[in-house]
Amino acid sequence: MKRIQPAAGQESVWDYPRPPRLERVTQRLRVIFAGVLIADTTAGFRILETSHPPAYYLPPADVQMQYLHPLSRTTFCEFKGAASYWSVRVGDRAAEAAVWGYRNPAPGYEAVAGCLSFYAGRMDACYVGEEQVTPQEGDFYGGWITSSVVGPFKGGAGTWGW
Repeated sequence: MKRIQPAAGQESVWDYPRPPRLERVTQRLRVIFAGVLIADTTAGFRILETSHPPAYYLPPADVQMQYLHPLSRTTFCEFKGAASYWSVRVGDRAAEAAVWGYRNPAPGYEAVAGCLSFYAGRMDACYVGEEQVTPQEGDFYGGWITSSVVGPFKGGAGTWGW
């Protein structure tokens, strides 16, 4: 693994902290699935963790919740706590376990309580501002990659030992 040097206006995920940092995002965040605008907000958050592209969290008031269906699946993050999952269904299309969030996050992450984060690779498109994101490889982390962030990124094949 060799760190990519960020250019002007870019961030390296290797400069992100551990434990992760929570930041408010004022850029417009959008999620599209099956031709439907599932989420649209300018009141989101991002969580920055070493070696991961940012994970974006959107408030439920800005998500079309009628398309989300809760699952019994849960996972546990050593920093943020227990995560819950949802599938997205629009008409006959479905994306299983495509959304996660923390109902009662650990101390320091209370601002994202109830917010939702989408796996970009399971949606048709996700945007930060006007830029369509590239999904983080793998199916564990769910980060959104934009031109303003450089890696290499954890998540793809051969990166679990980083």
